[in-house]
Amino acid sequence: MEFDASRPIYLQLLEDFKVKISTGEWQAGSKIDSVRNLASLYQVNPNTVQKALAELERAGLTETRRTAGRFVTDDQNLISKLEDNSFYKIADDFISGAESLNLKKDEAINQLKKYWEEKND
Repeated sequence: MEFDASRPIYLQLLEDFKVKISTGEWQAGSKIDSVRNLASLYQVNPNTVQKALAELERAGLTETRRTAGRFVTDDQNLISKLEDNSFYKIADDFISGAESLNLKKDEAINQLKKYWEEKND
């Protein structure tokens, strides 16, 4: 992962971890790798990883079990909300971009459909 120097690394890690949960890469109820291993994988300080994981736990997306480690929540409603929020962020970016091009809603949706079909053929 390449980090944006203008934003705190722990926030970028937090976003990446949320994506991993919302896409199922980190499945509900699954054990999360150790702080040390994640720090090594992302090539960041373990304290930075710990800070991002603490934010996940505060949001209820993970839980720490004594002597067993940290796990992704089993709460499917919470995971569904995370998935929705991930989609809404992408949709907001799309809408903002379309508006900056002065496209009306129908024009933007038609362009998206056309592009989507071309890309997936």
